[in-house]
Amino acid sequence: MTAVAAQEQQRQRHGTASAQSPTDSAEERDDGVSPPVSPRITVIGTGYLGATHAICMAVLGFEVLGVDVDETKIRRLGEGEVPFFEPGLPPLLAKATDSGRLRFTTSFEEAAEFGDIHFICVGTPQRQGSDAADLRYVDSAVSALAPHLRRPALVVGKSTVPVGTATRLTELVRSLAPAGDQVELAWNPEFLREGYAVDDTIRPDRLVFGVASARAEERLRAAFAPVIASGTPVVVTDLTTAELVKVAANSFLATKISYINAMAEICEATGGDVHSLASALAYDDRIGGRFLKPGLGFGGGCLPKDIRAFVHRAEELGVGRAVTFLREVDAINKRRRSRTVDLIRELAGGDLTGVRVAALGAAFKPHSDDIRDAPALDVARALHRSGAHVTVVDPEATDNARRAHPELRYATDAISAATGADVVALLTEWPQFQEIDPHLMGSVVTHRRMVDARDALDATAWREAGWTCRALGRP
Repeated sequence: MTAVAAQEQQRQRHGTASAQSPTDSAEERDDGVSPPVSPRITVIGTGYLGATHAICMAVLGFEVLGVDVDETKIRRLGEGEVPFFEPGLPPLLAKATDSGRLRFTTSFEEAAEFGDIHFICVGTPQRQGSDAADLRYVDSAVSALAPHLRRPALVVGKSTVPVGTATRLTELVRSLAPAGDQVELAWNPEFLREGYAVDDTIRPDRLVFGVASARAEERLRAAFAPVIASGTPVVVTDLTTAELVKVAANSFLATKISYINAMAEICEATGGDVHSLASALAYDDRIGGRFLKPGLGFGGGCLPKDIRAFVHRAEELGVGRAVTFLREVDAINKRRRSRTVDLIRELAGGDLTGVRVAALGAAFKPHSDDIRDAPALDVARALHRSGAHVTVVDPEATDNARRAHPELRYATDAISAATGADVVALLTEWPQFQEIDPHLMGSVVTHRRMVDARDALDATAWREAGWTCRALGRP
């Protein structure tokens, strides 16, 4: 008996047949995991997006099979270990696996036999030596799954991809799947924020369904029935528009961040205060204050590479002029990093050779251990190349940073990192760093000099404690 057949037999013994209503599925059991619902789900790729999606869908009541070619990752997840930092996810993994509704495998054949809906959640990194998206993992996932699809199924892309990918994959799936046209493809872009991924999965602000048929929409609605029942809006559109929604959203957010950082450049040249400027703009309902925070800029595995891939794809389509402004958005963002290095150099007296710098932060944002394109580490590495002795500390990302950049020094806490420092730089706005006592830190440094690259500290309090403070876009 196969693992899938055994699980089906067990499901029938316990009376958890697929006829259960979506309304029933949204009701929490005492163990915090909802009762089983249909359809069965597989999640291809168990990295940050995939593991989060698989765990949360199981908690919502679905029977889920996580699939990955990485045997170590599958083993760790099967043993109850989340292989990355995400608040709230480890206890949900335990609940989901203990309930019997979440398992993991490396077998695409098992996945095809098990699942009714297959979510593709693999990475789409920037292609080496190009701004284009690297789609090899998406293509590999689809090519590995499709030959085993012998009955009607829905393959759903969640990865961020260039426009036109879904149309191409539709033909690929149908050419490889024994079930042929009975296998459909849809797109359901993800909008996860690292550090808030659980809430963004279970209680998203919207769902986007890119579909080519009413049947595909019906299946997606079944897959998200508990979420929809809670009142989440659903936007149903075509495949192309669904692909564009994600890159358009990321481009808009990146533009807003770079806009206020461009204003910071103007403020630095004129003596203005970008913090006050941003506060005044935020009162305008047409603008709002979210993402209007000046500082070191954006990083991570999404915004930087997504806007570059968007520009690249637009140029391929002959409409590159429409998004030329995104190149300047990217350039402004990069300049924030070099400007932070300049501020530290200025505070150190103009030369970084031998200067001891405490770098508070390594992750690209707080509540994450992700160091992909992390502004904090870019700054730390630039300081190191300029001759500074840099000690990095981060509540969650230190191990990842040490593996990627062993040339830097690392500490276990902020006070240790700052001991003997000539300059302290706040590079990731972790709450722990914002709550540091300036008098306590002042007692261990050689010079009380602070560069607040995230505009996150109370400059008045630090100055009253004897610190010289500098921030991007502020006097």
